[in-house]
Amino acid sequence: MSEVKIFVPAPDRSPPSNTLGPIAWVRENLFGSISSSIATLLFFYLFFSYVPPFLEWALIKANFTGTDRSVCEANTAGACWTFINVRLEQILFGLYFASKPEELWRPTLIFVLFFALLLPLLFERTPGKKWLSIALLGVFPVVFYFIVYGGSFGIPQSNTTQWGGFLLTFALAFVGILLALPIGILLALGRRSDMPVIRSICVVYIEFWRGTPLITILFMASVMLPLFFPAGVEFDKVVRAMIGITMFQSAYTAEAVRGGLAAIPKGQAEAAMALGLGYWRRTVFITLPQALKISIPSIVNTFIALFKDTSLVSIIGLLDLLNMAQTAARSVEWKGYDIEGYLFAGFIYWAFCYGMSRYSQNLEHKLDTDRRN
Repeated sequence: MSEVKIFVPAPDRSPPSNTLGPIAWVRENLFGSISSSIATLLFFYLFFSYVPPFLEWALIKANFTGTDRSVCEANTAGACWTFINVRLEQILFGLYFASKPEELWRPTLIFVLFFALLLPLLFERTPGKKWLSIALLGVFPVVFYFIVYGGSFGIPQSNTTQWGGFLLTFALAFVGILLALPIGILLALGRRSDMPVIRSICVVYIEFWRGTPLITILFMASVMLPLFFPAGVEFDKVVRAMIGITMFQSAYTAEAVRGGLAAIPKGQAEAAMALGLGYWRRTVFITLPQALKISIPSIVNTFIALFKDTSLVSIIGLLDLLNMAQTAARSVEWKGYDIEGYLFAGFIYWAFCYGMSRYSQNLEHKLDTDRRN
């Protein structure tokens, strides 16, 4: 009788080493094709040609100490961050507060308060986020007015024509974003209204402000707007700039929100009507939340553009962050250090714009009930 042989499967073998791990990732993502290989080699060539020398100039051989340009003139191989250190208060807070060291606590307190209210909102499990949001959007602007502008509670009134630097950029962008969003939502709803008069007014408003360059709006707000007021009535230049920026930004925000409203299927509104919901209830509770969720990338994109467009206020004699850095670098004491000023201002712009972008992406992921990538 023949012996019965039992089949014993061979143990699983490990996959080839070139299909797993970092080597496989490099082959697949960096050298997967001829075009990908050329792009990778070109990238590394440019990276090692320019990044190490830049880091050497900006960090390794840079000047960080000192109180005048003599330190930088003695070491010309590196960046002169001494200039930023000496003129930091002017670049951040403008000429008024930089010339009054005893008043620097006012803008400093405002920024500390702003980040103290904002940073907890970035964490999902922070308790009391509703009240923090109310404080940031409702209470903070009032505190900003009384602290920075002054004139009450024994705080000296500041000269807004000497506001500048990052403080001015922040004020213009914050007010523009805070007011443009609700106005834009109303304009978007009005443009989709069934009432011809409301729809026509919103269409004319949106197309006019969207078709006019912001620099023209700022010029008109500064030069032409006072002509319509009675003699002796003065309108603050910063407030005029805020009004112009808000009206301009609200038109773009309206179109972003309208795109989200157009993406909502009609069946949802019709189902709400069948349940007896009125216009405002079905708009507030059904269509508008979904439209805003869809419109987050477009809305944040307009906010980022607004934050950078605040540099255009130089046309009306206001010195924002970029122009204040440029002015400081062109003074007699620090003439010739424009690059350091531009890099510092550019880094602040990038930090805030990148922060808004990352927050919007996290918000999209949180609200994405379909879990789409």
